[in-house]
Amino acid sequence: MSIVSDKSLNDGEPTVAASAITVAAVVERAYAAGMDGASALASPPLKRSLVEAAISYCATRACDQAHAYCTGCRLRTDAEGIRTIDDHLARYASVTFADSGLELRAGGPLPARSEPSLDTVHKSWRPKELYYYARRIVRRNKREIEPRPKTMLGDLAAGSASAMIPAMILVRPQLADNIGMVARAMANFGLDELRLVAPRDGWPNDKARSAASGADFIVEAAEAHETLAQAIGDLNFVCATTARQRDLAKLVLTPEQAVAEIIRRQRDGQRCGVLFGPERTGLEGHEVAVADAIVMAPVNPKFASLNLAQAALLFGYEWIKANAAGTLGRVTTYEQPLESGLRTRGSQPATKDELLGLMGQLEAELDRLGFFNPPHKRDGVMRNIHTMFARMAATEQEVRTLRGIVATLAKGKGMGRKS
Repeated sequence: MSIVSDKSLNDGEPTVAASAITVAAVVERAYAAGMDGASALASPPLKRSLVEAAISYCATRACDQAHAYCTGCRLRTDAEGIRTIDDHLARYASVTFADSGLELRAGGPLPARSEPSLDTVHKSWRPKELYYYARRIVRRNKREIEPRPKTMLGDLAAGSASAMIPAMILVRPQLADNIGMVARAMANFGLDELRLVAPRDGWPNDKARSAASGADFIVEAAEAHETLAQAIGDLNFVCATTARQRDLAKLVLTPEQAVAEIIRRQRDGQRCGVLFGPERTGLEGHEVAVADAIVMAPVNPKFASLNLAQAALLFGYEWIKANAAGTLGRVTTYEQPLESGLRTRGSQPATKDELLGLMGQLEAELDRLGFFNPPHKRDGVMRNIHTMFARMAATEQEVRTLRGIVATLAKGKGMGRKS
């Protein structure tokens, strides 16, 4: 299938072949109502292959090559040089704000318009990132064929009563990049349910996906809510993170204690969540008030504030530690799980015969070179050397390497031996 990009059609927008239906319409309908909903845009319905091709066209940003962009897409406003709110307002002859009566006379080519407030314009002027919607649709369709496990912990927590994952709730996050970094921290520690309350930069946001560095599946599955009440409505127990002491009679927990309490409640079938406030101010008093407990981490009292991703990571670390579900570092086809302690890389600890052989070789060479001077200190020096090598717990390979070093230093090797 080809996508029409003739600029004489539909205001220069790319359209589905043999129809006047724009790619933007297909993407928005598929995002809201699924593939069948997008097919129903035409009568008779569009073939699924046409819908998939339109979505793929948008997801891969093929419009960049055709220089034909959809109305309402950020790529179009970028191509037109509208990259800031000032650029947006400058297009109109004047803009009047109803709440203040202020009139901005920009002198642009478009007719004068009225807006409720500057804040309303700030939240709505930026067009949608349609290609981001298209990518989410592609991944959503892929998940229908290859579904992900129900939790990030997968088989590691199979059968565990604590395998339910608490929701991580970001209240009024200011930067999309920070949302992405929180998603990455969540993925590190087996958390995969992210909820957002009134994100400042809107949602979905491609910057969050980029900052997630591979944890974009958490970003794509994130739910955005207009109010805190909507975000926590289905939860039985909610913790609020804060660095400030609040004048509220509430249970105060460390991250470790909060995780233990969440696991205990989940065993009883309760749904739990953790609130994180906006980057600049943290949670407001009324937002903390609706929580069942406060979570405060042990920190330097003179510098107590954590950034959003750090706070999420701190909780996530305690979560995976309590579930005993993590591994030390990654595990791949070539890398096996590790345990803490001395790693010998497959070489067994040296036997006493091997250690005594090394000591005998070392003592003989030191004696030959006159190291034991005066002679009566010989026994004391050798006892110290024996103690030192016994304490290092050398492996068989390390003893062989040390014997080779002693031999080379004593006799030389190659050209060194001849000289």
